[in-house]
Amino acid sequence: MRIVVHGQQAFGKAVLEALLARGENVVAVYVAPEKEGQKADPLKEAALAAGLEVRQPASYRSDEVAEQFRALKPDLQVMAFVTLFVPSSFLNIPTHGSIQYHPSLLPAYRGASAINWPIIKGETETGLSIFWPDDGLDTGDVLLQKTTPIGPKDTLGSVYFDRLFPLGVEAMLEAVDLVKAGTAPRIKQDEDKATYEGLCRAANARIDWGKPWSQIDRLIRGCNPSPGAWTTLDGATLKVLDATPLPAKSPKDIGGKLGEVVAVGPEGITVVCADGRFLITRVQPEGGAKLAAGEHAASSGLAVGARFSV
Repeated sequence: MRIVVHGQQAFGKAVLEALLARGENVVAVYVAPEKEGQKADPLKEAALAAGLEVRQPASYRSDEVAEQFRALKPDLQVMAFVTLFVPSSFLNIPTHGSIQYHPSLLPAYRGASAINWPIIKGETETGLSIFWPDDGLDTGDVLLQKTTPIGPKDTLGSVYFDRLFPLGVEAMLEAVDLVKAGTAPRIKQDEDKATYEGLCRAANARIDWGKPWSQIDRLIRGCNPSPGAWTTLDGATLKVLDATPLPAKSPKDIGGKLGEVVAVGPEGITVVCADGRFLITRVQPEGGAKLAAGEHAASSGLAVGARFSV
């Protein structure tokens, strides 16, 4: 079967290498074009190292790009982390169509920040979907899905890199096998259960110390490493990357104003929230590198009595 791999970054590279490792006939690779001054994409580098043809159209809407794709006589397009819009007229060129990876259990959490939001919203489970893309945003029929729990200490990074990334590569290979065998299902998504969340941007990641500890904890974990939950002190932004919640057993355990620093030490910075405190252990100051919170406090002069914005 003549396969075209379409994607970018480390996940696209991993899918390509897994397909090649088991002897699949990959005839070309499509990669998003680099921006000016940007280094070559990892998928592009891997494809060139394997001696494969690499194509990087800026758009998939032109007849010329479609004809060039058709000339490859593809049987299947495997889409691993694709950010440019690809119309159905292009998706349907391969004999068996196109399959795509999405890091959520569709139809839930459609959109580009599908890993952040389940953590932020307190879900206890997420997963991935391999689906048949169409002209909608993550609306195509589902081919297969894999689930994974979200633990109380999981972050965006741990859910993706430890589980959804390797599971996704395996699922892609499984999906290719099903297509080759002629047994790949096309399961309609239930639109009544569909949810969509926009991009999780910095504006969504501001910490409100007046919120309950559980909500703040999910925000910090769901934004680590990107976009990074943040707070401000004297107009300067401080990203909070890791923090341990310290729920209050009684109102007297809170002790202090919302956002107030009540303890500073080598172990970190303790801050008051609505129903407890947080021990902040890792931060990133504005324009600086990531470092231990205690180290930041010592170098910046952050002391007890300082108060983060609410």
